[in-house]
Amino acid sequence: MLAFNTPGRALYSPVLSSAAQPANTARFTFLDAGSHDFWDDWAAMADGLVATLRAEAGRYPTDKRLTDLIGELATRSPDFRSRWASHEVYRHSTGAKTLHHPFVGELTLTFEALTFPADDGLALVAYDAEPASRSADALRLLMALTSAPVGLDEGSGREG
Repeated sequence: MLAFNTPGRALYSPVLSSAAQPANTARFTFLDAGSHDFWDDWAAMADGLVATLRAEAGRYPTDKRLTDLIGELATRSPDFRSRWASHEVYRHSTGAKTLHHPFVGELTLTFEALTFPADDGLALVAYDAEPASRSADALRLLMALTSAPVGLDEGSGREG
């Protein structure tokens, strides 16, 4: 994760504020117990992350940051080790994710990863909610919370 707009930062606040640092969805998923509450289908998310990491490792076998991350996860997470041993390889660039956000509750969002021909390893991921849905309302609330003039105590949901 290189950059976020304000709603994206708010959406992924549990990942960004996790004790498992530096922030990374794979590190969060496998090393932070809170990820089981955040991801609605933790197992599917974990399977997809491992398959994507395996695909990236095949494309960039000498990338030290990537191999260090894989080594860290393999050393510290039995769930990661068992999935890594399955040798699944795929990348998903579109789909839907359901997550349970600590401030606005459940959100089901569609996503699409847009790649850049000039930088094959970089993608811009856009999320959206079905119009007039509970998720759209929750996403609007999350955007309103992040644009409010008062700050929120990190992780508490209370005004600071």
